[in-house]
Parts: sequence; C-alpha cells; structure tokens
Amino acid sequence: MAEINKEQQEFLNSFNWHNYAEGIDAIDEKNLQEFEELVTKTFISTGDEEVVEGVVVRLTDRDAIVDINAKSEGAISLNEFRYNPNLKVGDKVEVLIDVREDKSGQLVLSHKKARTIKAWDRVIAANESGEIVNGFVKCRTKGGMIVDVFGIEAFLPGSQIDVKPIRDYDQYVNKTMEFKVVKINHEFKNVVVSHKALIEADIEVQKKEIIGQLEKGQVLEGVVKNITSYGVFIDLGGVDGLIHITDLSWSRINHPSEVLELDQKLNVVILDFDDEKTRIQLGLKQLNAHPWDALDANLKVGDKVKGKVVVLADYGAFIEVAEGVEGLIHVSEMSWSTHLRSAQDFVKVGDEVEAVILTLDREERKMSLGIKQMTTDPWTDITAKYPVGSKHTGIVRNFTNFGIFVELEEGIDGLVYISDLSWTKKIKHPSEFVNVGDKLDVVVLELDVEGRKLSLGHKQTTENPWDKVEANFGLGTVHNGTVTEMVDKGATVDFGDNVQGFVPTRHLEKEDGKKLKKGDTAEFKVIEFNKEFKRIVASHTAIFREEEEKVVKEAEAKVTTSTQAEKSTLGDIDALAELKAKMEKGEK
Repeated sequence: MAEINKEQQEFLNSFNWHNYAEGIDAIDEKNLQEFEELVTKTFISTGDEEVVEGVVVRLTDRDAIVDINAKSEGAISLNEFRYNPNLKVGDKVEVLIDVREDKSGQLVLSHKKARTIKAWDRVIAANESGEIVNGFVKCRTKGGMIVDVFGIEAFLPGSQIDVKPIRDYDQYVNKTMEFKVVKINHEFKNVVVSHKALIEADIEVQKKEIIGQLEKGQVLEGVVKNITSYGVFIDLGGVDGLIHITDLSWSRINHPSEVLELDQKLNVVILDFDDEKTRIQLGLKQLNAHPWDALDANLKVGDKVKGKVVVLADYGAFIEVAEGVEGLIHVSEMSWSTHLRSAQDFVKVGDEVEAVILTLDREERKMSLGIKQMTTDPWTDITAKYPVGSKHTGIVRNFTNFGIFVELEEGIDGLVYISDLSWTKKIKHPSEFVNVGDKLDVVVLELDVEGRKLSLGHKQTTENPWDKVEANFGLGTVHNGTVTEMVDKGATVDFGDNVQGFVPTRHLEKEDGKKLKKGDTAEFKVIEFNKEFKRIVASHTAIFREEEEKVVKEAEAKVTTSTQAEKSTLGDIDALAELKAKMEKGEK
C-alpha cells in the first residue's frame, strides 16, 4: 500500500467502515465529500494512460513489485530491468499501467513502455547537453553493438567502443557502460552513441602533459597498439608513436610480428617528432648497442666467415655473419665464370655459406664477401690445361653477332668467331649453325693469360676441305651442279660435298637462249677459283659457247688455208657466216 500522512491516518481510524458497509449509519454529506477529495488527492487513477513514478517495494524471482500510490501495487517483469541488473528495493522507476488488474487483482505495470515514451525526450536532451548516459549492451551486430539507452536501441560502432582496436566484441555483451549520444536521425529514429568519446576526453589531459615533456632520446614505456607490415604503433599513454620495421631490430626481419605482439609492454626511445609532436618516431633496436660495434676487432680482409643467406636479389645475396652484421656477395663473386647469372642460381634464402672477406669498412659498416675465392682460380694453370693447338669439347653459352662463347669449364670461356665455324658454309648468324647449350668441339687458337681471353676455332677441328677443292675445281674444270638460290647478280650452285659456287646472270643462259632457274641441274665450267676467299665462279653458258667457238675457228682455218681456198663453195661460206652471226648475237 502507498504511504499516507497523519491527517489521512486519523480519518481512517475514526471512520466506521462496518456501519458504512452495512448502511447502518447515515453518512454525513460533508464527511463523504472530504473522503472523496482525500481519495482523489492521494490515489492515482488506474484509468489514465500516463507515465507515473513508483517505488520498488519488493523483488521476487520473476517480478519487481512497485507501489505507484494506487489502490493496489503493480508487478513488472524483471526482464524489463536487464539494462539495470543492480535494481533494488527503494529504487524509483517510471511505469505505465499495462493491465488494470490481473486474476489476483494486482496491477500489471510496464517499465519498458514508460521508458520508451520518455526516451526520445531524454536522448535529445542528452545529445544537446553532452550528458553522459548509461546504456546496456544487448548484443553484437554488423559493425558494432546494440545498446539499450532509455529503452531505445542505439547503435555503438565498433570504432567507438575504445581508443584502441577491439578484437573481442563479445566481452562487452550484457554489460552496462557509460556513453555519449553523438548522433540522432529523427527521420529514421536512429541513435548513435560512443564510449570512445568519454575515454578520449579523459586522456586528452594526459596527452597534452606527455606531449609537452617529449624529448629526443627519451625512453618511455608503451603498449603495442597495432601491428602493420611497415611498422608497429605504440600507445604511450594517450599518445601514439610508430616504430618503423627498420627500427625494430638490428637483424633483418620480414614482418614486425616476428619481434612484437599485440598488447605487449615495452620500452622505446624517441627518435624524432614533428613540430606539433603529433607524429612521433620511435625506436626499439636503439636501446641496444649496434652489432658492428661488437664485431671481432681482429676480423680482416682475407679471413673466412660463415653466415646465413637472409636476402636474395638478382645482383647478389646478403649474408648475416653475426646478429645485425651483413655482408654482400655480388653475383660476380659467386663463380669464376664470366657469364653473370642470377644469384638464385647459386644460393637460396636460409642457406648456410662460407665466404672470404673481400672488403671491410667498419666506419661505413659495410662488408663485401666472395665464395668463388673458396676454390682455386681456374686461370692459375691455364697454359698447362689449354695450350694453343689443343682440342677440347665445350658448351655453347651465348651468341653474339660476330661469334659464340663456349665454356670449357666453369670460369674458362672462349670466343669462336663466326668465320671460324665452318670451312665452306657462309654463316650470317651463329644461330644458323648451333644452339645455346649444344656441345661443340674446338681448338685453342690464341691464349691471352693477362687478359684472361681464349680464342677458339671449330672448323680447325677438321681438315680444310678447300685443299681438296682446289685440286678438283681448277680453272676450266667442268662439274654437275644444282641451282639452289637466285640472287640479284646471279645464282648459287651446289656442287655437292659442301662445295658451292657462284654463277653470274649472263652465264646462266642455256643454248636455247633461256636462263637456268632455281632447282635446275646442269653442267658448269669453273672460270674463277680463289682459295683464300673460298670463292668459285662458274659458267653454264661457257659449256656450249666454247664448242661454238671451236667450230668457228675450225671453219675459219679452212677458209684461210690457201690450198683449199679455191675449193670452197658458196654454200660453205654462207654456213660459216651464219654460225658467226649467231655467236655474235649470243655475246650481245
């Protein structure tokens, strides 16, 4: 029952309820009017649909019993107070009468409906004033959380939960937290709240204090806030700083996660910051001495060192010979071969290698290494292994327009000029003769030890066929040949046995006046031979023209012979004139 004052209590004590109920005593009109005014003034009408304030008078397992100063108390399901798990007897709550009376004659009240009616006014007021409100985190949703604020479901974006990135949203579900109302959409009845805004306000003072005291070289304690591929963000207590990946460790690392983990506490040193001190560059490796300073003082050029391949590029490999101390092996120092290849052909990341120190600069902290120096230079006894005139088999490694490079062994290459590939063939490019990777027999023609150059020849591995050609293709000799190619000034004729000759255009004429064409086979007479330039010039026309000249000369001899001049007939003279005219026409 609702509490009553002293005046009301006296009236109730003096009133004869029995006689009133039985109709025994007459009711004084004045007293009845006073009673009705008292009831109207004291008790709330359960017929009005308005939000009223009540007091929690008792809690059961399921309900909260609330006195709203009506004829009877009301019950509210505890589910409506999930946002307020600390509800207790004596708390004042807003309610709306949901059911006038249940079967037991008790009012059924609704706190949720009452909150909803008042909620928008409160939310708008909180947004305008910046008031901090309590909200109950109901559940997760896409991109954030759903929060009960004054009975309204508000949205809490994930980015507004805390100043640091949140990885476990579920830890906030079913918790009551403080928020600021940051945005209201009246059209769609949407409300956005933020818990981060409260934290930022709290740390702003700390942030200004920290920034004001920052100095280069200062060592501070921080917490790993975020890890990226290029570095680590450190929370210095409201102020963020970045440790670039190159400032995490003196040793080379591929990703910051190899060194640090989220939420890890550590000491860092301030390396630099901008004028506003909003961009702070931090270092971790600088807290330890540089590994080069601890490098063995007796280490010198020529010493052998062991290390692991940590970085690989086409031009070479970086070897970590001590923690934080690296040396470069250029690809040219990986093999005695003069044909530079990629470093990947020799080593791979993670390999353990032994190398020789070639240069050492402690001030610049640079070191160059070599692994080919671990073996003997193949040019050391080159004259003994490859004397001039010796024959060998090598592998074709590369082409140029003027020849090919042949590798006799790793580190020993020689050049075969295109003119030394074949005795007989005219080769325009080496690719017409061999392929890269082919084995090729060669003879050492020249050796330059100081210049580390070898001149090789392939055709010299066989006898010069032109010695034999000279004997067989002398001037005036006749041979069968096939026209293989037509050119502007004549044709190329193949005589077999890799022997080719050239026939000028005017010497391609046949006896019938037509010219030989590609694919034709005929007899040819050698009219020029040059062994030095490997040149044979032949003629088909000369074959039959020589016979004609022979006939003319014989006829002329008959005419000029005095003993037979008188015997010459007119017919003989006409035949001779006709033959001579024919020859003159052919020459033209």
